[in-house]
Parts: sequence; C-alpha cells; structure tokens
Amino acid sequence: MVRNTLLIHLDPEMAARAEAGHFNFVERILEAVRSRGWQAAIAPETAEPPPRHSYALHHMHGPDHRRVKIFRRCYYYPYWHIEKLPQRWRWPVARATFEPGQIDRTEARDFIHHLRQKVMPGLRPQTPGHVLIPLQGKLTEMRSFQTMSPIDMVAAVAATGKSCIATLHPNETYSLSERGALDSLAERYDNLSIGGNSRELLAGAEYVATQNSAVAMDAYLLTRPVVLFAQVDFHHIALNVADIGVDQALAQAPTHKADYARYLLWFLRKQAIDAMAPDAGARMLDALKKGGWPI
Repeated sequence: MVRNTLLIHLDPEMAARAEAGHFNFVERILEAVRSRGWQAAIAPETAEPPPRHSYALHHMHGPDHRRVKIFRRCYYYPYWHIEKLPQRWRWPVARATFEPGQIDRTEARDFIHHLRQKVMPGLRPQTPGHVLIPLQGKLTEMRSFQTMSPIDMVAAVAATGKSCIATLHPNETYSLSERGALDSLAERYDNLSIGGNSRELLAGAEYVATQNSAVAMDAYLLTRPVVLFAQVDFHHIALNVADIGVDQALAQAPTHKADYARYLLWFLRKQAIDAMAPDAGARMLDALKKGGWPI
C-alpha cells in the first residue's frame, strides 16, 4: 500500500529553522501528519505541483492544485492559518460573523493585555494628534480588492483637514513616480507629512486609515479605530469604505467604538490555529482535511 506524503515547502531560512527544531508550527504539523500514518518531509520551494501520492503545503503562495494548501502566520506568533487560497480576504474567517456576546469579557481583557505586552512592550496610547496612513505597495494602482489606489486614499484622508502622517513600508521599493506622487500630495496638503515609523506613530494616532496593512491589527491592540480601503480578513470591526463610502467612513472614524479585546481573542484564538495550544495538531489535521484530503 502506497503511503501518502506531505511535503512542506520552505525557503532556505525557514528550512534551517525547522531542521534545527526552532519552527514550532512545522514541528506540530509533522507530528500530527505522521500520527495518521503519512510520511512527511521538508522540501525546497517550487512552483511545480506535488508528485503523485503527495500533498503540499506552501508558505503564503504556491501552485494552484487540489493537493496544495497555503500556510501563513496570522499576524502574531503563534497563530497560523492553513487555507486553500493565498488571498486573506477570501478565507473563511473573512466571511465569518463576529458575535462578541459569545466571547467571555474577562478572558478577552486578559488576552489583549498579554498580547499587547508581548507585541509592543512599553507602548501606551497617547493623546491623539494625527491620522496614521501606513502604506504598502503599488501606490498609483487600483487593484481588484481595493476601493481606490493608495495615492487616492492618502488624498482622501488629507482632504479631511486633520494632521496626517503617511508612512512607507520598510520592505517596499518605491519608484520615482510613486515618490513624486506622494511629494505632490504633501505640497498640496500642508496637513500631510510623509515618513516615520508606523508602530511608534500608532500610539498618538486618532485612527488608522489603510488599504489592508497589518498595522491595523496593531491599532486594534491599542484600541484605535481603523478605516479600511481594501478587502482583508480582519475587517469585521473596522469602518469599511467598500460598505459605507469614503466620506462616511472618515467622518465616523474619530468616534468609532469597537470591542477590540473580544475581537482579537475571537480572530486569533478561535479562528486561527494556536501552534502552542494542546489541540494544535487536531486543528491542523482538520484544516488539511478540508477539500477532500484523505487524512
């Protein structure tokens, strides 16, 4: 009888961590799969579909194939998702309904306090003094999951007259035309400045306006309102431009209230896989079973 095999495709840095026993998620999933009689191995990244009798896990992106799934960290360690599609806004959690009444208030308060101390130790909310606009890539393009281009987003927020700070993503390379477009906006709006560290500026932000930057999750941790200009998985407690329009979203943002603690517990602990939890292996196997994997 041929045994099925799971191949976990990793880049060299991740593979080295896994081989050294420093990649908890990989360790737990290898253990879980082998407990079901499967073979399992770490493999290099590839764009090729898995061989016969093999199934594959790829980090963030992989070939479109029925025997391929994607794994991706859910913003904070040790929370992960195993999904069929790479686009976060197409994951089941994005379509799920958040019902705060089903989440224990005390547990949620303890959870957000612990996570805040872990993720941003020493950072405390300050008196709001500006709107933070964390940018990502492709500033002059409007992509299918966006309501407008990032440049148009910055212009819309600056047009409110509030002090605004647009920060650049440290891992993005911006073209001369993109930087020129930002400079033109800064010349047009004297209330807009460009640059700075997003996390440091978050403490003094009245609210965050972004396409779908992970900085918005940090904003939730500091109980700051968020305006989203694009689709994403963590949209449930934000003001969504796609739903209510840009003018209404920006008008409501300064006074917007949400149950941040309960939401973060629901989104991370209930919807994602906690790789450190006792039931991590079982939840990983459940995620692999979806779509008909025979495990």
